[in-house]
Amino acid sequence: MTARELDAAGVTDPRLRRAYAVCRELNARHGRTYFLATRLLPPARRPAVHALYGFARWADEIVDDLDGTRTVGERARALAELEEELGEALRAGLRAGPRADGSVPVLRALAHTASVHRIDHRLFHDFMASMRMDLDVTDYPTYDDLYAYMHGSAAVIGLQMLPVLGTVVPREEAEPHAAALGIAFQLTNFLRDVGEDLDRGRVYLPAEVLAEHRVDRDLLRWCRDTRRGHPRVRAVLREVAAHTRSVYRDAHPGIALLDPVARPCIRTAFTLYGGILERIEAADHAVLHRRVAVPGRRRAAVALDGLARLTAVRLRRRLAPARYTSAPARPAPGRSALP
Repeated sequence: MTARELDAAGVTDPRLRRAYAVCRELNARHGRTYFLATRLLPPARRPAVHALYGFARWADEIVDDLDGTRTVGERARALAELEEELGEALRAGLRAGPRADGSVPVLRALAHTASVHRIDHRLFHDFMASMRMDLDVTDYPTYDDLYAYMHGSAAVIGLQMLPVLGTVVPREEAEPHAAALGIAFQLTNFLRDVGEDLDRGRVYLPAEVLAEHRVDRDLLRWCRDTRRGHPRVRAVLREVAAHTRSVYRDAHPGIALLDPVARPCIRTAFTLYGGILERIEAADHAVLHRRVAVPGRRRAAVALDGLARLTAVRLRRRLAPARYTSAPARPAPGRSALP
């Protein structure tokens, strides 16, 4: 299936194909929900999504150091080296050289994707800024502070995706909704992974919300260690879940602004991530000691619905081709990322 997608995307260079294959494997292994939704995109657009995910995952693994083998200083140096190579690869664009294919193969695919889809390079550097924050920022006093972090860690992901997905309106009209969707997904992850993040020394629940309900790290730690809930902790999680719901509402109108062939993919991701939030609520927010997930049967049903929607779009295009275009919308004037 990888070869079919790369052929459809016009990727013929063997080294570039290998780089995209690495990104696809990272997506399939670590981003099950995201990967499932991506299967509903036209094959030609999937490699670009895999490249965006693969790069983000690569950087994230440097920060989290799941093997526990590197100090904070070593991780900081690794991130700095990655950003230097990122800059070189983006500047080279379609001509990304051997360094981008060596120590960090995903950079070759990312540089190609950024050039082909004219993605603003600043979005990648904003992402790296948030990755650096994860090295030494362990909590966020207010929602404003958390949103400053999520701009780079989540909102920019939605903005990177827009040129790949395509829009039926000027891109700037869809951007606020795309950014909101990235934030909604990350807030959902924060709720689902609050226990795992606590083990890494981080709390992504705003301190102002914790204080309002008289919750501190010690109480969170107690819930994690004893595998027991607490009314005040549930109140915090309930409030953050309600806030997350409001962000999903802000994001939802953006689906209709996308190229019709991209809508089933994003609608599926929207529904599945929303399903994680529903599972959290159904578990009475008991997530500090376990990781909730959408059942496989539900995931399959949502994916089948997305496939049905995609089939309907393709049928309408065959019947009335003049009304639709499968190509992503051209970038708005002045928004080119190319040097």
